[in-house]
Amino acid sequence: MKLGNRDVKDFGLPYVIAEIGANHNGDMNLAKKLIDAAKTCGCDAAKFQSWTPESLICEEEYNRNQTYNDLPKKHFGSLKEMVEKYYLRTDQHMELKKYCDKVGITFLSTPFSLEEVDLLEELDVPFYKIASMDVNNLQLLEYVAKKKRPIVLSTGMAAMAEIENAVKTIEAQDNDQIILLHCIAVYPPDYEDINLNNITMLREKFGYPVGFSDHSKGTAIPLASVALGSCVIEKHFTLDKDMPGWDHDVSADPEDMKRIVEESQKIVKALGSYERIIGKAEQEKKLKFRRSIVAKTDLKEGHSLTIEDIIFKRPEVGGIRPDEVSQVLSRQLKRNISRDEMIRWEDIAKR
Repeated sequence: MKLGNRDVKDFGLPYVIAEIGANHNGDMNLAKKLIDAAKTCGCDAAKFQSWTPESLICEEEYNRNQTYNDLPKKHFGSLKEMVEKYYLRTDQHMELKKYCDKVGITFLSTPFSLEEVDLLEELDVPFYKIASMDVNNLQLLEYVAKKKRPIVLSTGMAAMAEIENAVKTIEAQDNDQIILLHCIAVYPPDYEDINLNNITMLREKFGYPVGFSDHSKGTAIPLASVALGSCVIEKHFTLDKDMPGWDHDVSADPEDMKRIVEESQKIVKALGSYERIIGKAEQEKKLKFRRSIVAKTDLKEGHSLTIEDIIFKRPEVGGIRPDEVSQVLSRQLKRNISRDEMIRWEDIAKR
């Protein structure tokens, strides 16, 4: 499948999405610094989130969340005040898209309403990323599917029946450009709850490419997912994990993200082939490291070799391999052999 100008497949080089989300904290200068850093780290895309105070949360929920106990680490004021500060205005979408184009990184954003899908369509995003919270938002899935662009769908919080229903909803619009992301929608999850083997299960169950949307701390888990064939890695991204805001503390900083990008490349190369292959370097190593037949004591010409006469030592090159010993026993020597000298085929008589 193509995501923009990148061919993406299971067990290939993963498409790395720097999930900036709301980590710009409502500051466009910070947003641009994050885009620059994502590009420097080697990410394929810088992704934001497209919602408004009206499209995401109802007034009743705002009224329930007037204050927080963890000030100022993650929150300030009320939930509504934070949403108002952090949401991207229409003109800011356009500004960030233009900046991504200038920098040379793909601009993405997750839509949370039909109007936001239209905005992203106007910005000509190469594909749509759907958040885990909208796996069962079939109206949104149907609307996005009709755009005939690839859809990357996170599956956090979703039962198998819900994932299946989401996939069928997209397919019903003659859109089979689907990538599923295994995801645990906890920030951060306990390791025993991550269940990376779901990557393989989803691939086998649905037949679509599968990636991983990560909310763990550090780099170990997304890199482990690459070894399981993840075609997409999505990771929250920040310049400073201690910055106030919703997701900074579970995000990758530039050092982490650079490691994810670079180590992913190494992992994909190292996965190699299912076929058993002994490379040229290992073939050469084998000649030095494997053993051959060596005389345990001084042996006279005409002596018939026994197992007590020989020992196996390095190197293999030029000698007789240990697994060929049965072809040597009881055969006579054609010359004197000194202790610890290799015995060669030309040193023994034919039967």
